[in-house]
Amino acid sequence: MLFKQTFLHIGCGHSRKDNTPFADLGWNELRLDIDKNKQPDFLGSMTNMKMIPNGSVHAVYSSHNIEHLYPHEIPKAFSEFKRVLNPQGFALITCPDIKQICRMVLEDKLYEPAYLSVSGPITPFEILYGQLSALKQGNLHMAHHCGFTEKTLAQELSSAGFADIAITARQKPPFDIWALATYRNTPRDQLIELTERFFPE
Repeated sequence: MLFKQTFLHIGCGHSRKDNTPFADLGWNELRLDIDKNKQPDFLGSMTNMKMIPNGSVHAVYSSHNIEHLYPHEIPKAFSEFKRVLNPQGFALITCPDIKQICRMVLEDKLYEPAYLSVSGPITPFEILYGQLSALKQGNLHMAHHCGFTEKTLAQELSSAGFADIAITARQKPPFDIWALATYRNTPRDQLIELTERFFPE
């Protein structure tokens, strides 16, 4: 069994704990990625994390990963997220808010920068289909195959069996959704405390 205060960093890329909401909170980080060049602790897909024992982590963190899956893979991934959590645990997920990106498309801003990332300007086209610089380098696993709004993300998490879900969408760059989903029913004050600790301002 892993330490109680361990979070599983799914699709970590080169990012480490210091670049997550778990920085400076005394958590132990385990990193999972499908790209061995990122040197993860576990090499594998979020849809099949058989190398992670049942109920062995207190939190799962997924940042801008789930949009890389095909729609039919989302239930499998969220089922895996819940499986590896202990009953006191929660999943923290962030992804693009397709509703806001579609507004930019309707304004004919498909190729205009939506925001500036550490790797440069990101356009609505790239938010919808994947970052062009990564795709041009042959990293086709970085392509985007689905998208979410607050409503649809909450529905998918509920269907996967998460008990309580807190969700918000930032109306400013990088126009993302944040969801915190608990394994079991959580008192409202505790859920608010978690969101205040882990959601961005």
